[in-house]
Amino acid sequence: MITYPQLRPNAAIGVTAPSSGVQAELHGILLEAIAKLKNEGFDVIPGETPWTQHKAKSSSAARRAAELNAMMADTNIGMIIPPWGGELLIELLEHLDFASYPAKWLLGYSDTSILLLAMTLRTGIATAHGTNLVDLRGEYWDETTAAWLQALRTKTGESIVQQSSPLFQREWDFETPSPCVFHLTEPTSWKSITGRPVHMSGRLLGGCIDIVRHLAGTPFGDIAAFRKRHIPGDPIIWYFENCELRTTDLKRSLVQLKLAGWFEHCSGLMFGRSAANAPVEDYVIEDVYRDLAEELGIPVIYDIDCGHVPPQITFINGAYAEIAVTDGKGTVTQYFRP
Repeated sequence: MITYPQLRPNAAIGVTAPSSGVQAELHGILLEAIAKLKNEGFDVIPGETPWTQHKAKSSSAARRAAELNAMMADTNIGMIIPPWGGELLIELLEHLDFASYPAKWLLGYSDTSILLLAMTLRTGIATAHGTNLVDLRGEYWDETTAAWLQALRTKTGESIVQQSSPLFQREWDFETPSPCVFHLTEPTSWKSITGRPVHMSGRLLGGCIDIVRHLAGTPFGDIAAFRKRHIPGDPIIWYFENCELRTTDLKRSLVQLKLAGWFEHCSGLMFGRSAANAPVEDYVIEDVYRDLAEELGIPVIYDIDCGHVPPQITFINGAYAEIAVTDGKGTVTQYFRP
């Protein structure tokens, strides 16, 4: 069974940095994001770790874990959003008190996705793969990003429908700030490797593959135990996004996950847009997707709204989803089914 947190109106949001903190010269964007959430009616409770950054992390693993554990235990805090991702969140996993965690939303992507996936696999508590805190600053949110709030307010037994974005951001332009943070200029087109319409259904799991691949073979990545304990009989739809991997490294990672049993009882794979995916010789990203579709005998769709090329749909780890892709447009219906 999957447990879905409930986001109360005017809930307090805890801000902690289990991976990277924010350098002093960038504190302004963190303050802007906090102010925006306050304007939306939330109380925001920042910890100490978001304000520091040293040697590729906000603080020591022990300090980061202690702050996250404390915020999870604090009944005044209704959800937690890290400022952004980073590099070394994996150091925290052995220090986290998963067994005592209440049902409380965690939201983010990039390095945060290893925490999200580990949390859902270990506890059966749903987690939210979507926007980072710093991307919630600005005068307004684009429609795709803004759905994080509707998604997290969805109640057990209800559902939420999200559509593929009209436009995406090709590259970051920090020198030209815009009211919407993202510079959405390029037409979005979700694709299937066969070129034909696709429909798939199953329980959602995923994250940044650069990071979550490291859960395989650890107590935090036991997919078989999770399936048996929490979603017996249901297939899995995996969604991944690639931050920095070349095509061959991505393929090696996917083969590793296949050999680890992650793709057993899998009904489909989805991949986000990526500025990485650099080809090796003439082995391009479409070859990776085509190989997977043939090897696993399942549909593969790609260039979806997920990851480091914004905006992104809010995917709920553990939710039952129906995914439809036709003529470049995607529809994601998520059912908060226990």
